[in-house]
Amino acid sequence: MVVGDFLYQTEVLVIGGGPGGYTAAIRAAQLGKEVILVEKKALGGVCLNEGCIPSKALITEADHYYKLNKLAERGIEVQKVSLNFQRFQNWKRTNVISKLSNGVASLCEKNKVKTIYGEAVFTDNQEVRIMTEHGSQRYHFQNCVLATGSSPMELPALPFGERILSSSEALELTDIPKKLIIVGGGYIGIELGTAFAKLGSQVTILEAATNILPNFDKGMVDHIKRNLKRMGVTIHTKSVVRQSEEAKEGVFVTVQIDDKEVVLSADYCLVTAGRTPNTRKIGLEKIGVKMTGTGLIETDYQCKTNVQNIYAIGDITTGPALAHKASFEGKIAAEVIAGIDSIKDNVAIPLVIFSDPEIACVGLNEQEAKEQGYEVKVGKFPFAVNGKALSSDETEGYVKIIADLNERVIGVQMIGYQVSNLIGEAALAIEMGAKVEDICLTIHPHPTLTEGLLEASEALLKKAIHLVNI
Repeated sequence: MVVGDFLYQTEVLVIGGGPGGYTAAIRAAQLGKEVILVEKKALGGVCLNEGCIPSKALITEADHYYKLNKLAERGIEVQKVSLNFQRFQNWKRTNVISKLSNGVASLCEKNKVKTIYGEAVFTDNQEVRIMTEHGSQRYHFQNCVLATGSSPMELPALPFGERILSSSEALELTDIPKKLIIVGGGYIGIELGTAFAKLGSQVTILEAATNILPNFDKGMVDHIKRNLKRMGVTIHTKSVVRQSEEAKEGVFVTVQIDDKEVVLSADYCLVTAGRTPNTRKIGLEKIGVKMTGTGLIETDYQCKTNVQNIYAIGDITTGPALAHKASFEGKIAAEVIAGIDSIKDNVAIPLVIFSDPEIACVGLNEQEAKEQGYEVKVGKFPFAVNGKALSSDETEGYVKIIADLNERVIGVQMIGYQVSNLIGEAALAIEMGAKVEDICLTIHPHPTLTEGLLEASEALLKKAIHLVNI
């Protein structure tokens, strides 16, 4: 609706068209609200266009290419294997990103969500000015959902440029780097480092902490490190980058490793040292939205900020920066705006790392449970004795289930082939307050990897069939 002085009105304004934003917009529209969705670049946000989806396409392609070398052991001989990386990038954009982005646009249109491509800045707590390529316009709203996401963190010693890249630029490379330095041994660095190593890059990972993948079980991290070493990846922990220099032929990074300062060279340097919330320069200070020192917005269990009609979801709020968390919060915010008494009361959020092998966790790990005062029971089952894993030649890893003394499931840790597809059952068990016996009494199909959770549960109860009970 348009009123005087070219002021548009809407019931709900959603700023940011990523997984959280478009979900909030669609859900609000389903509930009968008039909705405008503002997106700066492309629907789907960083996740669909520059992060989750394109990285998983790269990881899958790299895995296919890498495993061709193993097929001869199983009697399949492949001759003259080659990789056309530019063709892969074209396929990724056309067959994956474009299809999903167009699908989101179609869903918004069919749900009568009006999409505006531009940037919004608050003038007060009920009005924004939206700048587009055609100019700017004022929009009045009753309620607003902030879903502006996050951006790669730039380090003073590693300013982004032609040779120093964020994950977004790295995913758009048209040639495989011969040598690649990765700064940051968290999940993004490990995922992309694994993929490029499988494609033939000589990868060096620099991590400031004492180990890669901090806060994960040491046993899981050891699996990852062994596989990275087999791929020829060099890992330097307790390393600090002091300075860098871009040149026509590559990049030079000066790094302190232990007590020595060395200069490393590569075609590119990928910086994966974290992300920063996109909460600056959008006028939040004008409307008094409370933020932490790091720029995160403070919200309650209904995604409300301290400003009555302003909601915030996803990477700009506290908690893990995960697409599925943002989507969940988007639904909550939309329902609260529509008058439904929805709340964030989830017990646990699953986390997946698409490393080799994959890691998937939900709830508390063993150490966290003990630190919180739990006396725990633990069951563990290795994929080395799982029929599906053996027949797929993917036997590395295990399933570990953690329960309290009442045998209620409080955490599940998995590492292995495609465990990203298994963790949903574990998340459901924790959300429902299930006991280990409930998993044991659920018939799991055979032969599948899902039997790993069943077998780990039986091991915890000393009822294992395919392991010796200790």
